[in-house]
Amino acid sequence: MAVPFRRTSKTAKRKRRTHFKLQVPGMIECPRCGEMKMAHRVCPSCGYYKNKVVVNK
Repeated sequence: MAVPFRRTSKTAKRKRRTHFKLQVPGMIECPRCGEMKMAHRVCPSCGYYKNKVVVNK
């Protein structure tokens, strides 16, 4: 089995891990009711999507 010749330095390890992070979902304000909702999804509070009723609330 292969074994690393040198130990990975702290800097190299941290450079590799810079993209390993949590991302905040894209939230927008609902134009109808003003609640925050996920982009491109039905508003959970009023049930509208693109000014059309999708879910009756």
